[in-house]
Amino acid sequence: MRLTLWTGFWVFLVDQATKYLVVHALGLMDRLHMDVLPGVLSFRMAWNRGVNFGLFAGFDMRWALIGLALAISAAVLVWIARDGGGRMARISAGLLVGGALGNVIDRVLYGAVADFLNLTCCGIDNPYAFNVADIAIFLGAVGLVLFGGDKAQPRRRPGPDGAGPRSKRGTKSP
Repeated sequence: MRLTLWTGFWVFLVDQATKYLVVHALGLMDRLHMDVLPGVLSFRMAWNRGVNFGLFAGFDMRWALIGLALAISAAVLVWIARDGGGRMARISAGLLVGGALGNVIDRVLYGAVADFLNLTCCGIDNPYAFNVADIAIFLGAVGLVLFGGDKAQPRRRPGPDGAGPRSKRGTKSP
């Protein structure tokens, strides 16, 4: 559980630090667009009031989305606390929870999530922006799908001959 909490903490911290740096310190809120690597990466200010890709942005879902993010984060933490999971599952849970909480803070403070990363390639104009929290949520969700079923294996004592688990009484061995 400690690994999950530390991962979540660092994701949350990096997300909030990058948002502050880009949106406020570099003035993206006023400038709205900055080329970082022309043709590949730019900072494009977008306030996402909805869910992924701005879906449902026309509805005031702020508090519903905050509640949903907090409920999912709590459920993931309870799941990891109960079942443990392997190292990658615990890291994935931390990525998801840290990213979700980073976006929750945005919704509480601004009423929307601050998105600013915009990737383009090969002359295709990508209209969507995202942030570090979105990346962490995506990687955490994929990681939980891939590694969530890996439970930490209990340590087994060797059997009487020193190899393999002890056989249970009353069972025949082959």
